[in-house]
Amino acid sequence: MKLLVVVDMQTDFVDGALGTAEATAIVPAVCSKICAFDGKILTTMDTHYEDYLATQEGRQLPVVHCVYGENGWKFNEDVRESLVIRNDVWKDSFQKETFGSVDLAEYIRDLTLNGVDIDEIVLIGLCTDICVISNALLLKAFLPEIKITVDAKCCAGVTPESHENALKAMKMCQINIENWEG
Repeated sequence: MKLLVVVDMQTDFVDGALGTAEATAIVPAVCSKICAFDGKILTTMDTHYEDYLATQEGRQLPVVHCVYGENGWKFNEDVRESLVIRNDVWKDSFQKETFGSVDLAEYIRDLTLNGVDIDEIVLIGLCTDICVISNALLLKAFLPEIKITVDAKCCAGVTPESHENALKAMKMCQINIENWEG
């Protein structure tokens, strides 16, 4: 079985508080990947609260974003529609207050320990250089013998340069990168 992990395709990262042209540009590819994917889909959602600016992340990045329940926290509308079309998402989302989701990694590891044969985990989403790389490396640490793949055309970084650097770093950590010329 293959798993697709859709990382943080939320309004604030696409065209909201921290949105970029590159993030907006990948939305059609992300939606196509979700609709055509032959396997189960899991999602992550960056989740903050009213006290965000008092957190360590908030002090380092003082831009309020992805506040639970607000519009910017919700999935980008096109992505949400694609997930609804699929209608077979195992778990709507793993909400996380930090870059990588330990809960996601533990959940997938527990699946394998309970006899679910997972051949590959594919990651897509935002941001390549923060949350995608964090989740890819966590999954690699928890599941070293499962093929971890990142689809470069379905990811965008904070900048094009940091996107490329993250792809290079993941490749060095034996994470498969597809749809990339690097």
